[in-house]
Amino acid sequence: MNDLSREFEQAAEDIQRYGQRPDNDTLLKLYALYKQGSEGDVHSNQPGFFDFVGTAKYEAWAQLRGTPRDEAQRRYIELVRELLD
Repeated sequence: MNDLSREFEQAAEDIQRYGQRPDNDTLLKLYALYKQGSEGDVHSNQPGFFDFVGTAKYEAWAQLRGTPRDEAQRRYIELVRELLD
């Protein structure tokens, strides 16, 4: 595991212990960046129309399609640091 991957995993652990709930837009950014940084491009089917939360998550992740994993990991780490400061 390289340094970036370690920082990425540490940021994921740190945000789990964050004492406040970020707003919904920030939660979607965190989700999308984490998924892109850990799995790459979205690879599943879009959730059904009435699954509003699932659809929002899917669309946030799909917007990052083509973003390299290392870039998504860096952006995720930066966002977590901003929230924790």
